[in-house]
Amino acid sequence: MENCAPRSFQMLASPVVKSNWLTTLFLTAAHFKSVALCAGALIAAVTATTGAKANDEPVPEGLADPSIASVLPAQLADPGDIRRRLANRGVMFGANYTADILGNVSGGIQKSTHYAGLLEVYTEVDFEKLTGWKGLTFYASGYQIHGTSISGENIGGLAAVSNIEAYPSTRLFEAWFEQTLADGKIALRLGQIATDAEFFVADGGGNFINSTFGWTTISSDNVPIGGSIYPIATPGVRLTVQASEQVKFMAGLWNGNPVGPCSDDLDPGQCNTDGLDFRLKDSPLLFVEGAYSYGQSGANLPGTLKIGGWQHFGDFDHLRVDERGGLQGITGLDPLKHNGNYGVYAVLDQTIYALPGEGRGISIFARVAFSPSDRNQIDAYFDGGIVVTGPFATRPSDVFGVALAYSRISDDASGFDTDSGLSVVRDHEAVLEVSYTAEVVPGLTIMPDFQYFWNPGGGIPDEPSATAIKDAAVVGLRTIVNY
Repeated sequence: MENCAPRSFQMLASPVVKSNWLTTLFLTAAHFKSVALCAGALIAAVTATTGAKANDEPVPEGLADPSIASVLPAQLADPGDIRRRLANRGVMFGANYTADILGNVSGGIQKSTHYAGLLEVYTEVDFEKLTGWKGLTFYASGYQIHGTSISGENIGGLAAVSNIEAYPSTRLFEAWFEQTLADGKIALRLGQIATDAEFFVADGGGNFINSTFGWTTISSDNVPIGGSIYPIATPGVRLTVQASEQVKFMAGLWNGNPVGPCSDDLDPGQCNTDGLDFRLKDSPLLFVEGAYSYGQSGANLPGTLKIGGWQHFGDFDHLRVDERGGLQGITGLDPLKHNGNYGVYAVLDQTIYALPGEGRGISIFARVAFSPSDRNQIDAYFDGGIVVTGPFATRPSDVFGVALAYSRISDDASGFDTDSGLSVVRDHEAVLEVSYTAEVVPGLTIMPDFQYFWNPGGGIPDEPSATAIKDAAVVGLRTIVNY
C-alpha cells in the first residue's frame, strides 16, 4: 500500500498552501486519487483475508454501524477480542477521523488551500448490562483538532466552510448520564451536553460540510459563543417526553456561556482549552422543541415537523442605540442594554419520493428562524435542500445533495454601518453547497464538495481596500473513517 502517501499531504505539511485555483484542484484531485488507491488496496486485502464482501455479513458485536472494522481481519478489527468482550458487559467504544482539504478557487480574502483534521474518540456504557441498573446510560467523547481555518483566513463568512474547523486542541466534548423511564418514553440527561446534537436539527442537513447546515448562523451568531456546541460543550440538563408514536417534546437548560469572559482577540477555544471548565455561574440558556412525525409506517411518505424556540437570560447590547437613546455610530457611547435574547424556529424533513430498494429515496429539508433585530446581527434565517439517498441502484449508501442557506443582517446592524459612515453596509449572506457522499467500504466515505458564498460576512469590507469581500467559490474533498 505504498501509494497511500500522496504528495498532497506532503504539500500540506505546512499549515497553509498558497495557491491558485489550479493548485487547489490538483491537491483535491491528488487527495481523491490517494483515497481511491488506498481504498482499492484495502478492499483487496480484506477480500484476500476474508474471502467475502463487506456487506455479506452482519456487523460484529462491539462495533459501530457502519465501521471500517467490520471489513478488517479480526486481529485488526478487535485486537485481543476486547471490543466484543466489553460490549457483552455493556461498554462500547470507538474512534472516527475526518479530514478536509478545501480551497477557494475564486473570490474571498485570499486564495489558498487548507487541511483540517478531527479525531473523535467516544465511549458509551449501558449500566443495565454492566450492573443491572435499568435505563441508565453514560456517554463521553473527546476531540483532537488540528489544521487551519479556511473560513477565517480565506472567506470571512458568517457560515464556516467546514463544520470541523476549530482552534487546534485536545479536549473533552460531552460527558453525561441519561436515565430513561416509562419504557423509554421519558429520558433525562444530565452532564456536559451538546445542544446542536438534538435541537434545531434537520436530518437532511447532516449530509453537508458547511457548518450552517448543522448549527445555523442565526444560532451560532445570536447566542454567546454559539451556545453548547462543537467543539465546546457546557453543563446542562435535557428532558425528552415521547407523548405518542407521532409526538415528542424536548426541553434543555444549559449554562449560557461555554467560555465566560473571553477577549475578542482570542478564539473561544483558547479560553477553554481542554473542555474541562464546567462553567455553572453564567446566565442560563433554555431550548424548547416539539416534533410531530407522520407517515412513518405504511405507504405514506414519512416526514417530521418541528417547532421550537430559545431564551437566553443574560444581558445583550443594542446594536444601534446607545445608553442615552442616541445612535452609537455617531455618539460613540456605550450601547443600550437588553435583558435577555430569544429566537423561534421551525424545521421540516420530508421524503417526497421513494426509490426502489431499502432506504433509497428523495427527500427535502427546510428550516426558518427569527430573532429580534435590535440585539442580533442576524434577525432572519432560512435554509433548505434536496437529498437523494441511493442515487444509483448499485450504490444504495451513496448520497447526493444540494442545499442553500440565507442569513439576513438585521436592520439595526445595517443601520449602525450607515450611521458610522462605512463604505460598505452589511445586508445578507447566502451559501450554496453541492456534495456527493460515496461509500468506499462500510465505515469509509469520501465526499467531493463545492460551495459558493454570496456576500461573505454579510458584506463586510475587505481591508485595506474598504470594499466588500468578493463572492467566493470553494472546492474540496472530505474523507471520513469510522472505526
